[in-house]
Amino acid sequence: MHAPVDVVILAAGKGTRMKSAVPKVLQRLAGRPLLGHVIGMARSLAARATVVVTGHGAEAVEAALPSLADGLPLRTVRQQPQLGTGHAVQQAMPWLADDGVTLVLSGDVPLTRPQTLAALLAAQAAGGPDALALLTVDLPDPHGYGRMVRNPAGAVLAIVEEKDATDEQRGITEVYSGILAAPTDRLRRWLARLDNRNAQGEYYLTDVVRYAVADGVPVVAHRVTDAVEVAGVNSCAQLAALERAYQQRVAQALMAQGVRLADPARLDVRGELVCGQDVEIDVNCVFEGRVVLGDGVRVGANCVIAHATVEAGAVIHPFTHIDGEAAGVVVGAQARVGPFARLRPGARLGPAVHVGNFVEIKNSTLAAGAKANHLAYLGDATVGERVNYGAGSITANYDGANKHRTVIEADVHVGSNCVLVAPVTLGAGGTVGAGSTITKDTPAGALTVARAKPVTIPNWRRPAKRKP
Repeated sequence: MHAPVDVVILAAGKGTRMKSAVPKVLQRLAGRPLLGHVIGMARSLAARATVVVTGHGAEAVEAALPSLADGLPLRTVRQQPQLGTGHAVQQAMPWLADDGVTLVLSGDVPLTRPQTLAALLAAQAAGGPDALALLTVDLPDPHGYGRMVRNPAGAVLAIVEEKDATDEQRGITEVYSGILAAPTDRLRRWLARLDNRNAQGEYYLTDVVRYAVADGVPVVAHRVTDAVEVAGVNSCAQLAALERAYQQRVAQALMAQGVRLADPARLDVRGELVCGQDVEIDVNCVFEGRVVLGDGVRVGANCVIAHATVEAGAVIHPFTHIDGEAAGVVVGAQARVGPFARLRPGARLGPAVHVGNFVEIKNSTLAAGAKANHLAYLGDATVGERVNYGAGSITANYDGANKHRTVIEADVHVGSNCVLVAPVTLGAGGTVGAGSTITKDTPAGALTVARAKPVTIPNWRRPAKRKP
């Protein structure tokens, strides 16, 4: 039986090269703070306890944690002053039980795969109950990293930090990633022996390796081949490089599922994108929050889609902006949206609805076959089946104090440049003449022209559609 896993996340660093007032661990990658990605790793491992060590920008980091935890119990401790990585882990030790294994993660290393961490923990367990396990990687340019020093037989002897390394040691390309797993009781004793007699005057976490070697404890190294997994962020350039690496991962996974991407390098997923069969996505599209694309959905170039469900066979034409926020947006099967359309929170489009260029819809439901093809606004409206909503028409849903609802019943035709002053109901099958301002309910089947003086013609019949 494996020992329980407790996680310590080091989130106290300043990141001076970011030149930002925002703490480094709160810089965003794929729409989430770096620290949120690392907390997700702890969640994936079902960690018994997770301790976040804060320091620089502690107030901001601690304020952000409830939204990042997503139900994972977190404890925070502050490292004041910041005296090195070993000193940081020392702050967390009072909150960790001796019967577990402590996994140390860096709050600015966001792309370590959960399976890699599971393999590191397995290597620690295989090494014996006292073993220390280190995550390492070979880098062609190891500058800035601690070097893995081994004996001729390959056994790990120590980790030597860049500033303390000899010229020969600086030539070593295997480096320590900053991630380790150790039995908590052993780690506690090693940390108590740390000193700061080194080039930086800091308490190095890496010194626990030489203490483990001196104590005769097995030290095992689990080496990864993908440097992105252990890459940290200390500059805007590094953050941008990791962003592209993350998006490439997502693109490759989507294409493996059968999604057709016009250009995998021009896709941004900043949340969760779930795709059915035969989905096509053109270039420069951004997806935020949870987005579900049903079978056969096509998304044109330069679209932004957030917090939305697009059902089977729908087409989102280029330059469309959809953001459901908390209320969400639903685009029905076989619907057509855009180009240059905007769907705001609460928009619900039924099957085969058409929403055209420069049409904005908010908190409104459009039933099957309804159309608003040009230059229109529908807010707080209920639109029936087969309604045709003319260019330049709007619902005046706000009176300066309260929002009111507009109901447009089935088969109504609203002409161009109309204003529907809510609350108002347009009866089924009626027609509103172009340029009308409607302030009162209209009867079913009527033609209403409301300009200088409202005119209602009861039992009016719409002209038959001309045959082509």
